Amino acid sequence: MKLNLIKRITLVSLAILTMTAFHTAEKDGWQSKFVTLNADGSLTYHADAQGNILPDFSMVGYHQNDVPIPDVPVVKTIEAPKDGNATQVIQDAINEVSKMTPDANGHRGAVLLKKGVYKVPDSLRINTSGVVLRGEGMEKGGTVIVAAGAGQRTLLHITGSGAVREVNGTRVKITDDFVPVGAKSFNVQSAAGYKVGDRIILYRPSPENWIHDLKMDQIVARKDTKQWKAGEYDMHYERTITKMDGNKVYIDNPVVMQIDANYGGGAIYKYTFNGRISEVGVENIAFESDYARDDDENHGWIAIDMRNLENGWVRSVSSRYFGYACVSIDGGARNVTVTNCKCTDAKSQITGGRRYSFNVTGQLNLVMNCHTEDGRHDNVTGARVCGPNVFYNNTATHTHADAGPHHRWATGTLYDNFVSDGEINVQDRGNMGSGHGWSGVTQVLWNCTAKDAAVQKPWVSGTNYNIGFHGSHDAGHFKDRMDGEWEGENKNGLQLQSLYMAQLNARHAGK
Repeated sequence: MKLNLIKRITLVSLAILTMTAFHTAEKDGWQSKFVTLNADGSLTYHADAQGNILPDFSMVGYHQNDVPIPDVPVVKTIEAPKDGNATQVIQDAINEVSKMTPDANGHRGAVLLKKGVYKVPDSLRINTSGVVLRGEGMEKGGTVIVAAGAGQRTLLHITGSGAVREVNGTRVKITDDFVPVGAKSFNVQSAAGYKVGDRIILYRPSPENWIHDLKMDQIVARKDTKQWKAGEYDMHYERTITKMDGNKVYIDNPVVMQIDANYGGGAIYKYTFNGRISEVGVENIAFESDYARDDDENHGWIAIDMRNLENGWVRSVSSRYFGYACVSIDGGARNVTVTNCKCTDAKSQITGGRRYSFNVTGQLNLVMNCHTEDGRHDNVTGARVCGPNVFYNNTATHTHADAGPHHRWATGTLYDNFVSDGEINVQDRGNMGSGHGWSGVTQVLWNCTAKDAAVQKPWVSGTNYNIGFHGSHDAGHFKDRMDGEWEGENKNGLQLQSLYMAQLNARHAGK
């Protein structure tokens, strides 16, 4: 009852905000040619010549942001040791709670670390669903966990096991010659073995002719440059069937990369993911690392790493002095929310492979209301990332590189109201690194502010968008690449102010 009341209040508040935004747009602002807000709070998407529209990014994060992050009851409390190694006392508490019976929502309980300093010269691990690690504050005087001593490592591993496994005999081809970005339906050879509620993989192959037309087998080589190869860039998007009409299948989250019969088409198949964990959270903790000097790299590297996890969260957490990241959402992690976190004072060399403050490789994840200082790639995705993913209302200062998709084809990312004193780029990175190439497609910058931005259009398979950007228009690493879709550069008054919030509100209101 209480949860339903909170949800109703939230929906009413969002509806009021949307109506206010609509009237403001009518009077003072401008609306994008790609999506417009209607008087009833619904959105109208305007397709390009191929039928592509901006994707719906609203179903990311913890339980698709349909319910608030829970306040899981404390079942185990520990005090900070007066001195010495705190690894065992924390790990024992996690292990004890891991053996408890979960409630109807899958929660076993929270381990509460009272205020104080906890020195951990090793690593901590949560490998079981329903466990929450909670402190009493992310600021000075709160709960501080220190990666003590030397050794490059992750301080807290949140890790399930297993991987996506295709159910034999379930793969069927998509019969449409072309499925545009933003679509939530398509036709298959036979839907006889499927039903509403089935979890499926939407599969998009990477044949040789696609690699060639993308020119990623023609990267100008330098030392260690790797040309892209067919089959290495197959994309596997996790989706759920919401409706069926004969052999037409409807899915919950949209297509974020064009499916084209000329490039191998696409398919769907059922899958299992045995060993993936869920309902794990980290809250109200300051993570710190010992270090020897500003460019030291033999110390804590990642504060929190999340893998093979579904419906998890990190909120009100800070990290200081780590070399790589505050939170890294890695392979097999989906529907994770990271909110109200800070990553500051990184200690490492300032060069490649360091300072990826909030890093996303999984899919359907949300990083919001987070701040970074002294990072390199502050809001960043890795290689072959399956969207949607969203970075919303984040800030970055004293940056040493750029935000955005870093390398090798991230798909379907929204950077919404991101503010940085550095760069945000979506481009062909060519032989940077070991051959980064095209960093991504269907990358949407919405109402962002940065020193400058390069947003380019790949040779094939779609485009990238920069709507309402404030900053300088950069030509990018290669000056001869085509621009993506730019609209309203340095123009005030963009409505919708936030694409993500407008999409979330419209979905919750059933518009």
